[in-house]
Amino acid sequence: MAAATPNAIPHDENTLLHTALFKQVSPEQAEELIPALHEATFDKGDYIFREGDTDHRMWLLEKGRVKLMRESNDRRVQLLSIHARGEVLGEIPVFDPNGGPRTASAVAMTNGTRVAWLEHDALFDWLDRYPRVAVDMLQVLANRMRRNNERITDLVFMDVPARLAKTLLDLAMRFGEPVEAGLKVPHDLTQEEMAQLVGSSRETVNKALMDFSNRGWIAREGRSIIIYQPGMLIRRSRR
Repeated sequence: MAAATPNAIPHDENTLLHTALFKQVSPEQAEELIPALHEATFDKGDYIFREGDTDHRMWLLEKGRVKLMRESNDRRVQLLSIHARGEVLGEIPVFDPNGGPRTASAVAMTNGTRVAWLEHDALFDWLDRYPRVAVDMLQVLANRMRRNNERITDLVFMDVPARLAKTLLDLAMRFGEPVEAGLKVPHDLTQEEMAQLVGSSRETVNKALMDFSNRGWIAREGRSIIIYQPGMLIRRSRR
């Protein structure tokens, strides 16, 4: 359950300017959408939206982290991706001309996760006034499709250690914090969630993590990983 009732976004906090999807938008153009934006706060484990929902909202992540996941009929879970501040969530139903249901669930990973949401009609009325912005949005969505296609290819052609190395490098690039020993990556994932993100079993991923650790490439520290030798991970991700 949301920790706060949705409220209108203050005009001095223009969320749109912090999202990749709207990075080419001028402050003046973004200002016109502010009255249509609403905000909500969620705690860890709360569902922001669920797979199969039929609403047409687009969500903008202002604070915290969110995971996108799918669940099979027999309750198996596939962790699709992790998102942080400035990223857009749930855009597929918004741009689907048939208004199809949501293809994944979004779950808050941290307490105080704050999101803003925008209804389909408000967004498209605004795009009618600024059609050039739609082209910029298509470029962002195309890059996301490219990453999804790359993920599918990795699942088919790469072994688990290679996929794990690539996943750690991606998490490091997005969430890494330089420390004296190397690069600290606070991923906030359970062992099962890490395995889901890599696309393998927990036992196989743990075995690969142990191998990386024994080689001196990384060290595990709770729900964080210290990367000592990113070059070796890069090399392993290409095998």
